[in-house]
Amino acid sequence: MFRRYPGLNVRSAGTSRNAKKTVCAEGLQWADVICVMEQKHKNRLMADYRRIIDNKPLHVLDIPDDYRYMDPALIALLEEIVPPVLGLAT
Repeated sequence: MFRRYPGLNVRSAGTSRNAKKTVCAEGLQWADVICVMEQKHKNRLMADYRRIIDNKPLHVLDIPDDYRYMDPALIALLEEIVPPVLGLAT
């Protein structure tokens, strides 16, 4: 959904082992900035990948992980919260 911003390359992955695409070291090394929905997601990343992400901006969006994939309410929240976090014009 953020691919429409010029110059922005986006990937998505989950911290749960049940996620369709799970977080991996390669994806985190690729990222310049990391956004997670909840503090528990940041905690998992820090526990498993601290050396990789220690010097990268990591933003906790404070969005409960209660939404289904591409839920319109989730999309609305992300469109409101993420652009200012990344310094994007809306």
